[in-house]
Amino acid sequence: MPKQKTTKSRKDDHIRICLEEDVEYMKGNGFERYEFLHKALPEVDFQAIDCSTRFLGKRLGYPLFVTGITGGTEQAQKINRNIALACEALGIGFGVGSQRAMLEKPSLIKTYEVRHVAPNTLILGNIGAMQLFEYDIEKIRLMVKNIGADGLAVHLNPAQEMAQDEGDYAWSGVLQKIRNLTALVKFPVLVKEVGTGISGDVARQLALAGVKAIDVSGAGGTSWIKVDSYRSEREMDNFLEWGIPTAEALKDVVSKVKIPVMASGGIRNGIDVAKAIAMGSAVVGFALPVLKPATKSWEAVKERIEQIIFELKTAMLLVGAKNLDQLRRTKLTEKYK
Repeated sequence: MPKQKTTKSRKDDHIRICLEEDVEYMKGNGFERYEFLHKALPEVDFQAIDCSTRFLGKRLGYPLFVTGITGGTEQAQKINRNIALACEALGIGFGVGSQRAMLEKPSLIKTYEVRHVAPNTLILGNIGAMQLFEYDIEKIRLMVKNIGADGLAVHLNPAQEMAQDEGDYAWSGVLQKIRNLTALVKFPVLVKEVGTGISGDVARQLALAGVKAIDVSGAGGTSWIKVDSYRSEREMDNFLEWGIPTAEALKDVVSKVKIPVMASGGIRNGIDVAKAIAMGSAVVGFALPVLKPATKSWEAVKERIEQIIFELKTAMLLVGAKNLDQLRRTKLTEKYK
């Protein structure tokens, strides 16, 4: 079977499995271990709460980012468009899914093109770290330019690859490829995991390699080991809960690097967003919560995200934080160790 056909069918499989199967971790994302101290006299007006911030050179109305979901299929084109429209309306960031499919088959570029419906949105392209071995930097640069993206997310997914029959198993030399990329492109490069987490030590290596931001993408949300186990003959049952919980990855990474950090992985509500910001995250990402709404309409996506925003602002009011700087100075208590 031609390689581009394999990639396209894999994309379709991933969308179907995420919509129809139980693909989330049984363990939590770690934020359940932490609580805010309620402030009965907040001295804050809800309507006056300012959630705006800057990330990778662009202003966001809220510290939220819809992380890369998909691309490369007809259904993905609709999903990406609906998410991008909602992100534009709300002033938050958006990342497309892996662009490997359009590199293999250029006619699929249209499934990633959303700039025309999201002219002001922070948009990140996406490529797997292993594809840095397959394509030269000029090809990667054009890939980002061709969809009008502001930067590039490079995803690390060794655990997911091990769950795939057709996965990439040779992971030596990846850091040098990332170092080469950041040295030769002008746009910002963010490195992310896909749901099994990044440790502080790995984050420090990436920061020294020139990466401008890190998405810890911890365990607790979608398990891509579990997703690919539905379509693979590889036995991975003992690894379905593998990974660093998002809250613990975030704590470790912000203690080791000075570059902006995104927390994603099992973020399903605005309270977890508030906790992540209080623990040092610059922005907070999520994907699965908007996938099903995105198959319907952009308004459905917007409504789902607006609920998260309402919960974030409510949490901020209840701890007396008028803006994100004040939220970052708010203490969390650990329920158990």
